[in-house]
Amino acid sequence: MKLSIVIVNYNVKYFLEQCLHSVFKAIHQLDAEVFVVDNNSVDGSCAMVRQKFPQAQLIENKDNLGFSKANNQAIRISKGEYVLLLNPDTVVEENTFDKVVSFMDSHPEAGGLGVKMIDGKGIFLPESKRGLPTPMVAFYKIFGLSKLFPHSHRFSKYHLGYLSNNEVHEIEVLAGAFMLMRKETLDKVGLLDEDYFMYGEDIDLSYRITQGGYKNYYFPETTIIHYKGESTKKGSINYVKVFYNAMIIFARKHFSSKNARLFTFFITLAIYFRAVLAISSRMVKVSFLPILDFVLLFLGFWLIAPQWEHIKFPDGGTFPIEYFTIVVPAYLIVWISVVFFSGGYDKPVKIGRLVRGMVVGTGFILIVYALLPEMFRFSRAMILLGTIWGLITMIGIRSLLHASRLSSFRFDFVSKTRIALVGEPQEAERVIEIIKQAIPQFDYLGLINPKSEGTNDQYIGTLDQLKDIVEINRINELVFCASNLPAQQIIREMLRLEGTGVSFKIAPPESVSIIGSNSIDTAGDLYTVDFNNITKPYNLRKKRLFDFAASMLFLCTLPILLLIVPERLRMINNIISVLFGIKTWVGFQLDSEINTMHLPQIKKSVLSWAVINSGSNTKPSEIEKLNLRYAKDYRLINDVLTLSKGILKLGKT
Repeated sequence: MKLSIVIVNYNVKYFLEQCLHSVFKAIHQLDAEVFVVDNNSVDGSCAMVRQKFPQAQLIENKDNLGFSKANNQAIRISKGEYVLLLNPDTVVEENTFDKVVSFMDSHPEAGGLGVKMIDGKGIFLPESKRGLPTPMVAFYKIFGLSKLFPHSHRFSKYHLGYLSNNEVHEIEVLAGAFMLMRKETLDKVGLLDEDYFMYGEDIDLSYRITQGGYKNYYFPETTIIHYKGESTKKGSINYVKVFYNAMIIFARKHFSSKNARLFTFFITLAIYFRAVLAISSRMVKVSFLPILDFVLLFLGFWLIAPQWEHIKFPDGGTFPIEYFTIVVPAYLIVWISVVFFSGGYDKPVKIGRLVRGMVVGTGFILIVYALLPEMFRFSRAMILLGTIWGLITMIGIRSLLHASRLSSFRFDFVSKTRIALVGEPQEAERVIEIIKQAIPQFDYLGLINPKSEGTNDQYIGTLDQLKDIVEINRINELVFCASNLPAQQIIREMLRLEGTGVSFKIAPPESVSIIGSNSIDTAGDLYTVDFNNITKPYNLRKKRLFDFAASMLFLCTLPILLLIVPERLRMINNIISVLFGIKTWVGFQLDSEINTMHLPQIKKSVLSWAVINSGSNTKPSEIEKLNLRYAKDYRLINDVLTLSKGILKLGKT
C-alpha cells in the first residue's frame, strides 16, 4: 500500500465531513487507506463517518487521548509506505496526494513533507514552512520582532519569511495540519512523543526526522485549505498555556541545559504576557458598551435633574444625595441588565432588542416604584426622562460606532450578505435552502456556471468572468458547490480573488452544512439546517436564566418537593447541578439507539422534551425528529411546559 492517511477528530463533525469528501476524491487512483481517530466527540462525528464514509477505518476512543496518542494508534496499524497526518479542518486538491507521493518517491533523502496552506479566505498561512524555535527565534516570535520584519533572515526564522512561498525549500519544521512522512523514517526515529497532549509534537517529530539523517521539505506545488483555528480554539488563555508548555517540553528534551533554561524563561514570560493581554482584551470587549451606557445614562440624570428640580420644587429644593448615589445607579443597573438579557449587547447590533430592553426595564422600575413607600418615591418623571435619554444616547453611540466602520459594532440591517453561488441549478437549489434557514435575510445575486464556457438564462456568467462578476455585483460572499466543482479549481479561484474582500464558503455534496472562514484569526463560520435557533447566544441566555430561576423556585419549595418527588437525593443533586450551570432542566433525549448526528452540543439535561411530550415508548426514529424540532425551533415556553409536566421526574439521572 502506498499511503495511509490519519485524521484525528474532536467535535468538528461538519469540517471532518468536508475533509473526507476531498480526501476520498484525491485517493481515487491511489492505493491508500484512511483512518479517522475520534477522541470521544459528542457532536455525532462517529455516526456521520459510519453513515457517509463506511470505507474509512474508524477508531472510537472513549476518552480524549490527545493528538499524539490518537495519531500513534492509527500509525501503528497502518500499512502504507507513507503516512500522512491530516487535520480534519482541511480540504485537499484532487491531485494533492499524487503530487506529494511522486515528490517523495523521487527524493529518497526526504523524511517529511509539508504543503502550501491557505485559510478560508485564500490567504497564505505562514506556518506552512517553519524553522526550529531556538531560544532566540522564540524570543523574536514572542515579542513581535518577526512580525515587524517579516522577511528578515535574522528575525523571521520562525516562519522562514525570507523564503519564497511558491518554491520548494528544505525546511526544519513541518506543520501538523499536513505532515507527510516516510514510514521507514518513523520506524527509525520513532512515532509522535506522547508527552505532548496537543501542540509541539509536530516540532518534536520534525526535529527528530532531521536528526535521523533525513530532510524535511516545503512543497508548494499543491495547495490545501486549512480552516485555521477550528479544530482548536486559539484565542483562549488555555491554548496559550498548553502551546507554550509544549515548547518547554521540547526545549528540555532537545536543548542544552543552559539553552533550555533560557527558553523556559522566555516561554514563561510569554504565557503571562499573553494571558494578561487575553484577559484584558476580553474584559474590554465585554464591558466596553455596558460601562459606556452606564456613564452616559448617569450623566443624563445629572444634567436633567437640575432642570426638573425647578418644576418639582417651585419653592426651592433638590433631590437628596442618596438619589444619585443609590437610586439612580440602581435604575441604571436594572436597565443595563434587562438590555443585556434582551440581546441588546449582541453583535451585530439590533435596535429592536435595545429598545425592548429599555422599555421592559422601565416597566419593571415603575412597578417597583409604585410598591415603595411615599418617602422613597423621588420622581416618576425622572424615570421616564431617563428612559428617553437612555434610548437617545444608546442608539446614538452605536450609530457613531457603526459610522466608524468597526465591524463588531455594525447594525444588523446593513450587514445583509450579498451571495452568489458557483454550481449547477439542481445543487444550487439545495444549497440556497440551507442558507435560507441559516440566515433569514440575504441578497441572492445569482448562479455562476462552474464551466468556463457556455451559459444560459439560469446563469449570470461563467467561471472565467468570476472576478468581474464579484466586482460589478458587489458580491461579498461566494459559495462553491463542491459536487459541481473540483477542490483544485475552488482553491485556484480563491487564490485568484485574494484581496477583493469576498468571503468564501464550500457546500459539500449531500451535506446539511456550508463551511467557511473569514480570516486567519477567526474560526470557520458555519451555515447549517438543523440547529439554527437553540445555539444562538440570545436563546442560551434565556435558557440559562430560566434554569436559574426554576432552580431557585425548587429550593424555596423543597419541603413540598421532598414529599411528592421520588429519588429525593438525585433531585437535590439535579437542582444544585442546574443552579451552577452543570446541567440544564430540559434538553435532548440521548441514548445509544438515537442518532444525534445533527444535534448541537448543549448541557446534559434532567428532562427530555421529546420524551415528556411523546411518552417513554416512542420509537427512536420519532425521538430523533422531536430532538431536532426542539433544537431548530427553540421556545422558552417548551421548557416551562416540559418542567411542569415532568415535576415528578426531577430526580431523574
